[in-house]
Amino acid sequence: MADQKDGLMYKGHPLMRKDNIVYYGSMADKYIVILQVLESKDFKDLKLSTKVSVQLQLTDQTVRPRERVVKKSEKDGFYTALDVGCVWLERALSSK
Repeated sequence: MADQKDGLMYKGHPLMRKDNIVYYGSMADKYIVILQVLESKDFKDLKLSTKVSVQLQLTDQTVRPRERVVKKSEKDGFYTALDVGCVWLERALSSK
């Protein structure tokens, strides 16, 4: 419980970043969303994501990696991709 308070949360699920990949959701759940920044552009002193890959994946380690992908898409902008991933994750987790 203390770990969840320390980490970044979005709509009740944790967000973890490693380089250009953001993991949204918990590995303890059945599904997780993976957001990968494919292209970005410089804006003043920031890097803005222009193309982001979104994947809804199973967290079951016994399933082969290619078979874990349930849904995938590419979106323009990080927020749009995160919004789509959030909807996918909520729907997948509520259909248990």
